[in-house]
Amino acid sequence: MECIRLWSRELGFQSFGISDGNLSKEEPRLQQWLDSGFQGEMQWMADHGTKRTRPHELLPGTVRVISVRMDYLPENTEQIKVLKNENKAYVSRYSLGRDYHKLIRKRLAQLAKKIEKFSIDHGLAAPTQRGFVDSAPVLERPLAEKSGLGWVGKHSLLIHPEAGSWFFIGELFTSLPIPINEHIIDNKCGDCQACLKVCPTDAFVDSYKLDARRCISYLTIENKGPIPEEFRQPIGNRVFGCDDCQAICPWNKFAHYTQENDFLPRHDLDKTDLADLFLWTEKEFEKKTEGSAIRRIGYERWLRNLAVGLGNAKREEKNKAALKQRLEFPSALVQEHVQWSLGQQENNTRRRRIIASHKWR
Repeated sequence: MECIRLWSRELGFQSFGISDGNLSKEEPRLQQWLDSGFQGEMQWMADHGTKRTRPHELLPGTVRVISVRMDYLPENTEQIKVLKNENKAYVSRYSLGRDYHKLIRKRLAQLAKKIEKFSIDHGLAAPTQRGFVDSAPVLERPLAEKSGLGWVGKHSLLIHPEAGSWFFIGELFTSLPIPINEHIIDNKCGDCQACLKVCPTDAFVDSYKLDARRCISYLTIENKGPIPEEFRQPIGNRVFGCDDCQAICPWNKFAHYTQENDFLPRHDLDKTDLADLFLWTEKEFEKKTEGSAIRRIGYERWLRNLAVGLGNAKREEKNKAALKQRLEFPSALVQEHVQWSLGQQENNTRRRRIIASHKWR
């Protein structure tokens, strides 16, 4: 176990833990959440039967799950300042740099090779192993919680008392029966409800229960169609994901800044005007989001999200001019959002709008 701790540190993981992977207690909770329809269009959440809660069904032979943590928060990205500036585009902090999937998956593969070599060198059979990073039917946070990496907070994200929640997690399934972590971190949310109250779209049905259909991350990333009008003003200037529930969490005063240069902001995505991003050509979008998590939504939805942001922006000629340049864009989805946004700009005669940043004022 100490060898794995050393190797994980060498590979850039801030912490690791080991669990037996038994998530039987999570099965009824997951099914209840799915039966409520809270997954929206994310059909993949209901696919694969019990593989999501039974690691040995996903990878036969699995007896242990190694969970790892990697911090991603860049320094000085001024989250609240950007949120309050209606002309700026707010991009979720996790997506400002390189896509984490490939980076962490590669590191997990390297960790697996070290474990395999160690096993063979000590006369053991090579274990069956596979790494996962938000890319398969795996209940990552419950597994990480069980491995001792933190507790699942009321906002459904993992929290560590000495590192907050600005981090990625990944898993390595293995058939090697290594000792499990016996130290589980108790839930320390207490009576705090800051994350629930700050949500711009009131996506939390209750503590620990998120209706993804109302979540800005879902609406701007997973949702492939129009953004429902009831959520457009509350979305404010958030054009890819949302961090409000993390930004307000008191445990994040202990968060660590990332040590990975790949997670640092690219192309000034942490401080660029909505109008400037909206005028990117498709070629520019493809070039500037290469290797980024943003690429997954495609150019059309990128413009859809930015159009909503511009509808909530200040009534300035630069913003209206940018919108008008896309009136003839060959996409009904984009055109509809542009027309809505122009209407918002015309109707906003400097009266106080209800925008998503109102809970931060």
